[in-house]
Amino acid sequence: MKYSQFSVQWLQFTVMVLSILITGTAVGRFDILRLSPTRGALMHNPYLPSSAAVSDDLQTFYYPQTLDHFNYLPESYATFQQRYVINFKHWGGANNSAPILAYLGAEAPLDDHLPIIGFLNDNAIRFNALLVYIEHRYYGKSIPFGSREEAYKNASTLGYFNSAQAIADYAEIIMHIKKNFNAFYSPVIVIGASYGGMLASWLRLKYPHVALGALASSAPILYFDKLTPRGAYFSVVTKDFKEASKTCYRTIRDSWSVIDKIASQPHGLAILSSKFKTCEPLKDSLELKNELGSMYAVAAQFNGPPRYPVTVVCGGIDGANEKQDTLRSHCLDILPEDETDPEWLVRQRETEVKIIQGWIAQYYADLEVTQIKQKELS
Repeated sequence: MKYSQFSVQWLQFTVMVLSILITGTAVGRFDILRLSPTRGALMHNPYLPSSAAVSDDLQTFYYPQTLDHFNYLPESYATFQQRYVINFKHWGGANNSAPILAYLGAEAPLDDHLPIIGFLNDNAIRFNALLVYIEHRYYGKSIPFGSREEAYKNASTLGYFNSAQAIADYAEIIMHIKKNFNAFYSPVIVIGASYGGMLASWLRLKYPHVALGALASSAPILYFDKLTPRGAYFSVVTKDFKEASKTCYRTIRDSWSVIDKIASQPHGLAILSSKFKTCEPLKDSLELKNELGSMYAVAAQFNGPPRYPVTVVCGGIDGANEKQDTLRSHCLDILPEDETDPEWLVRQRETEVKIIQGWIAQYYADLEVTQIKQKELS
């Protein structure tokens, strides 16, 4: 049985890439984008700048969080310990109404986010800000019902695991912090990445008295049925690969029919299973194509320096020259600043900082007017 030369080279390369991505599970289905700001094995950056290290200035606290914010059943009043972390180092203090930057954790333990969320640290001095990091319920050390096993046991216990409850958690902790440190007039900017960015946006909309503004990094806030066309995300992935290398794009496009052709031959699935070193024998070609689609999507989603995964993938497929001027990557703006950052990313961060400065300046102006009127009335 003979196949085209490009398919053999392509298969050899993707075996290597998939061996990195597949971590002990059978090939599965990939239908939607990953929503975490943290990176996968292929995209992991071991050379994060020193500012990304977990600071010794962080202090950990726990808040007795209400299990159910929206019902009045006896079990709704149960509580669990929700973790949050504060960095006081550069805070200007409550007396100066210095701002609070609050990072809203997403679908991972807070420990995964603290080393990589650099936007808060990088701008703490500029804003004289108190830095707050809050862990999402059901993750890390913020587990209801006493244990992970109990919390994930059935639909009843998992019923409290949703974004509406999470947003209410964040609002309650932020208000608790302001009260605890007499920071009643300190403006709050909530910050989130990907799913966490969606939560930040929704918190600002639902609890405008809690947050002055929200920075939502790479947040798919409109990625819902009837708002965004189905498959829109993969259209962006396709564009990324096409811009990196047209021959790479064409090879990937043509590979789907090659996989189907091999799979249709006698022992074809066994050949593909062997070539791609799948954990379990392939049952059909769709399993493999879904996993490859996942690989390409993750590469595009985290296509940032220093590795530029799309360039790596295309370099393996067709020996494409590195092309690092075209870049779309997930949540890059809230990662630590680095001297290798592309110019567009530097400008993006500058724009975000300028917008936040505008929000805070307007808030202080309004606060001053309000306080003057209050004095006049008294």
